[in-house]
Amino acid sequence: MKSLGFTLESNAQPNRNEHTISTNLELMSDYLLTYGINVVGAIATLITGYLVAGWLNRLIDGTMRKARRIDPVFHHLPGKIVRVVVLIFTLIAVLNRFGVETTSLIALLGAAGLAIGLALQGTLSNVAAGVMILIFRPFKIGDAVQLEGQVYIIDALGFFICKGHLPDGPIVFMPNSKIWGQTIVNLSVTDQDIRRIDESYAISYGDNSNTALAILNQIAADEPRILTDPAPLIKVQSLGDNSVNILFRVWTSRTDWWNTKLDLIQRCKEGLEQGGCTIPFPQREVHVFHETEVRSKA
Repeated sequence: MKSLGFTLESNAQPNRNEHTISTNLELMSDYLLTYGINVVGAIATLITGYLVAGWLNRLIDGTMRKARRIDPVFHHLPGKIVRVVVLIFTLIAVLNRFGVETTSLIALLGAAGLAIGLALQGTLSNVAAGVMILIFRPFKIGDAVQLEGQVYIIDALGFFICKGHLPDGPIVFMPNSKIWGQTIVNLSVTDQDIRRIDESYAISYGDNSNTALAILNQIAADEPRILTDPAPLIKVQSLGDNSVNILFRVWTSRTDWWNTKLDLIQRCKEGLEQGGCTIPFPQREVHVFHETEVRSKA
């Protein structure tokens, strides 16, 4: 019986080992099958999300380029934003497939975004101002803009800065928040595309003011760049300390304003001189009292 019992026990031991091995193989195959399906699904999700993000990016870019009213700087922005959003959701879906708690991940990303936003307040203010500039378009590339008394020629618009140059050449980089927070005077855009020239010409008190007015009116009538509507206004403006001041106010096309202004200054001066009018210099009358005269009067 002992030998029989030993035989039964020896036969049972291999059976248990075989059962354990088969169980482990089944568990491993189930695990590999499940993990493999998740891996294949994750790869398929990544490929699909990447393709969809690229397709949406190209579709939105093409649509934005056809919109003539939208600034070219904005053409690539919406497509890139959509592409990034799609890729983020794709990554979250892949992590969720592997059992990662995406809720905590989203909360962590939100907290990180808040911290970054607080750290980059100045930069974000420039971005916000840049968006406002690109939406409302107070100026465009090539315009002459006056900011705080200084004139700049705009060369490029951006989300952080605007690039320009001074009329005499130096390059200028202007933060958008500094531009949007002040009064912007666009010298390249005027009402009805016309601009006024205001000059004042002085003649001596001994000159005939009617003669001077006739000369200046004739100069205005002979200049083809001066508009008749609005009509020129040439009249005596004030009586100064040393001269009679005549207002010379005319309108011209915006594009002709600068050259016309310079030409008129020379032409009016020469016309007044040829007509016998003199342009007076500041004068002061000085009375000198001698000490002996003062004592005699005393």
